[in-house]
Amino acid sequence: MQRVEGQIKALLRTIDTDTLEPAERKSLTGLRRLAVDTRLDIRDYELSETREEQLKCAITAKKRLGKLRAAILATGMAFGPADIAQLTAELEYIDSRLR
Repeated sequence: MQRVEGQIKALLRTIDTDTLEPAERKSLTGLRRLAVDTRLDIRDYELSETREEQLKCAITAKKRLGKLRAAILATGMAFGPADIAQLTAELEYIDSRLR
């Protein structure tokens, strides 16, 4: 998830936010924040000490991964089709590894 977050941030750095509408700027800021929150949820899952705690963290992380995928698709103007395909594939892989 750290790699995916880094890719998202690298792609967002190439965008001149001063030329964007306030709504677009807000959605990109939300995407950046969502990527960080998702990474933290995955970290919590990995560091869980009990199976019960791990299951709770997995549910939370899966929900956030879904939101992140939707946000990437919604802010398609920031990414190219290849970037969107790669990022969503990586997020789906991470989602499949959460048990």
